[in-house]
Amino acid sequence: MELAVTALGAAGDGLARMPDGGPCFVPRSLPGETLAVRDLGKRGGGRLAEPEAVLRASPDRVEPPCPHFAACGGCALQHWADVPYAEWKHGKLVEALSRAGFAEVPVAPLVRTPPRARRRADLALRRRPDGRVALGFHARVGRTVLDLQTCEVLDPRLVSLFGPLRDLLRGLPALRREGSAVVNLLDTGPDLLLRTDGALDAPARAKLAAFAAAHGVPRVAWALGDRAPEVAAQHGPAAIRFGGAAVHPPPGAFLQASPAGEAATREAVLAGLPERLPGRAAIAELHAGVGTLSFALAERARVNAYEASVGAVGALEAAAGRAGARIKAVRRDLVRQPLLPAELKPFAAVVLDPPFGGAPEQVPLLARGRVPRVVYVSCNPAALAQDAKTLKGAGYRVVSAVPVDQFLWSPHLEAVVAFAL
Repeated sequence: MELAVTALGAAGDGLARMPDGGPCFVPRSLPGETLAVRDLGKRGGGRLAEPEAVLRASPDRVEPPCPHFAACGGCALQHWADVPYAEWKHGKLVEALSRAGFAEVPVAPLVRTPPRARRRADLALRRRPDGRVALGFHARVGRTVLDLQTCEVLDPRLVSLFGPLRDLLRGLPALRREGSAVVNLLDTGPDLLLRTDGALDAPARAKLAAFAAAHGVPRVAWALGDRAPEVAAQHGPAAIRFGGAAVHPPPGAFLQASPAGEAATREAVLAGLPERLPGRAAIAELHAGVGTLSFALAERARVNAYEASVGAVGALEAAAGRAGARIKAVRRDLVRQPLLPAELKPFAAVVLDPPFGGAPEQVPLLARGRVPRVVYVSCNPAALAQDAKTLKGAGYRVVSAVPVDQFLWSPHLEAVVAFAL
């Protein structure tokens, strides 16, 4: 059937109407286009259709730079010209704040991050019947693992490991059917965490050590399924620097997607703080991770950094001790045990960088605690809109809003929004 696309949805798919008037999501399409599509079935409250031919193309359609784009589930918008793409990304933050009740807030221009700069990859692994291993991201439809040969988003130093890693895994009995490989590009080199569905024996550990030595991988960690990882091979320090501090993160630690995105986020957070903080002021940093923002914040005031991960807290605490930074790392699951209004009272500002679902447990308590300044780092405009609405109801105003295109060619958007009473 033929469908006319009228808009772009939150996930980056084109929106069209079925003959019965119901909504239909069409990946890899653009507003104003007419396409021949094949109905794939239900998706949420509508239908999902596979485009088979573009009958009338948008003038904003461009050739995708990656040969995997049509099948890969990683990128959604490589076929869109840069200017309208950037306007759409900027508009996602404008729309989120408007839904929260901040309709007239000026939003800063979109901060861009370049292609081939992402330093973290979470790769799926699947052994084929012939013994070879597919390594890459999941396909756009279904659970197929797309065997990647290249990637226009990832740093080339990560892509260069694809081939050697496939060769290693083919001869690794610990990978029986499926697993994953998380690679973080640290300042000391690629840091690899393998998760497999079989046990790792002594010969396999020797293979991992040889792989690490041959390919400049300072540390290879391994875990059986979802169990806690252990270090299987290490040839040197696995470290990343935040300011003047060297942090040794645990295997598979969360990092900002790219150095440029990290720098933009950090600058926006610092700019969102009050210009002057009292000499004995303290900042509460919630969901601090391994200290991406902590050390910069500690240049402005004392920091209580709260984080649920034992490994992340340990890494941050050790790095702060070595650097003499004004950081107190505190292990706390903020979803189950958010900070209460009385606990928030000593802080002049709160910086929070919650997970994708936002901070619905914490934000109402921030509002009740009347924290003078809240700087919210978001990776999900929908969750931001909900939490910002709570702050709006408590009398907060937006003093700055910065969108950061941390996740190039995806529908996701990083944003830093500062709220004040």
